[in-house]
Amino acid sequence: MKLDRLLRFLMPRGLLGRSLLIILLPLVILQGVALQVFYGSHLDVISRRLAGAVAGELSFVVELLQRDPSPENRAWVFREVAWRFDMALAFEAGATLGPTPDRATSLPLLPLEEDLARAMSERVGRPFDADWVTDPRSVIIRIQLPGGVLHAEAPRKRLFSGTLYYFTIWLLGTSALLFLVAALFMKNQVRAIRRLAGAAEAFGLGRDFGAIKPEGAAEVRQAAHAFNSMQERIRRFVAQRTEMLAGISHDLRTPLTRMRLALAVLPRTEEEEEDVAALTQDVEEMERMVAAYLAFARGEGGEQSRPADLAEIVRDVAQKARRDGAEVAVEAPGSLVLPLRQDALRRCLANLLDNARKHARRIAVAVTEAPREVAVAGERPAAGWAQVTVDDDGPGIPEAQREEAFRPFATLSAGGTGLGLAIARDIARAHGGDIVLEDSPLGGLRARVRLPV
Repeated sequence: MKLDRLLRFLMPRGLLGRSLLIILLPLVILQGVALQVFYGSHLDVISRRLAGAVAGELSFVVELLQRDPSPENRAWVFREVAWRFDMALAFEAGATLGPTPDRATSLPLLPLEEDLARAMSERVGRPFDADWVTDPRSVIIRIQLPGGVLHAEAPRKRLFSGTLYYFTIWLLGTSALLFLVAALFMKNQVRAIRRLAGAAEAFGLGRDFGAIKPEGAAEVRQAAHAFNSMQERIRRFVAQRTEMLAGISHDLRTPLTRMRLALAVLPRTEEEEEDVAALTQDVEEMERMVAAYLAFARGEGGEQSRPADLAEIVRDVAQKARRDGAEVAVEAPGSLVLPLRQDALRRCLANLLDNARKHARRIAVAVTEAPREVAVAGERPAAGWAQVTVDDDGPGIPEAQREEAFRPFATLSAGGTGLGLAIARDIARAHGGDIVLEDSPLGGLRARVRLPV
């Protein structure tokens, strides 16, 4: 379980990161295996052979000097070795080698020093000291002889093969090139998916940006075509429903208007005045209910989102509520601009304030901005939520009945149509937010409207 959690923590969240990991991981493994095969076999063989060749030449020199230690023979040997073996020799008569000093490893990742030490021990068989640090171009080898110390300077190129550098550069270069090509290709594919996801989210929030351009792989293009077709079908459905509701509105309002006119010109006695007034009130109630029903069914779907000042809208709606006799206190920042359907949101807030005005004496409205409560893994973090709270000191709604209050035509008080909260929630959700009912600090009900910024 711990390994599984560790892998989940290390695994990239996004599609781009995971796709590049799928491409890069086998590539790195392949190159690592190739480097190990070269490092473990070919380089070891070459290093042992080069070290064995230098150690064999020095063993041959030591043998010649022991057979004839005369200065003439020594000078001849040194000349021949410098010309034939590309190795500089010198003899320090009467010197002793002494203890070998501690030196840092010159090439810690390569087996060159160990291979040379092993070859010298096997072929020369005398005390020696190999200095890889003092001269960056040569390896200084000192060998203890009976009459002194033999100094030899062997070029590093005789002990080291430069093909390792070329092979490493080739591995890293090809890996970087393949990774760059894969990253550019996958970035284009993921960009098309992100654009599709952004368009779907915007369309769900009521921010219609039109059809998106299909691009990327065939499957991504197919998803884009399907999304564009879905948008068009939804727009066509909304348009047809709006036209149908406009016709229904006309058909329903016409007979109600005739009834109102008939009641207005109807001759009546003083005894019938009360009955006619009641009928007139019933007709007005029917007109109000028809308007509310049609507003709920219409869903405010024709309005487009545009940048608007939420704080200013709240202040305007609160001012209208004050003119209707409500006592409303507003606490809001100077400005809070976000994409809104202004008319729809005004209707949403007006419904909430109207409900609070009917059941309470004091109303408090506050506008705040808060971060999202839940972060979705793998998605870009959102800016946050804009919140509007409407508090009152009325009787409130029991917690068990709060969700029921949002159902269309469900009214918890006399004289209502049961559509105020339903319309308000419908508008909030069309913005990508929601409305919840809570206990108010004033002792009544709190309606919390959340809108994405």
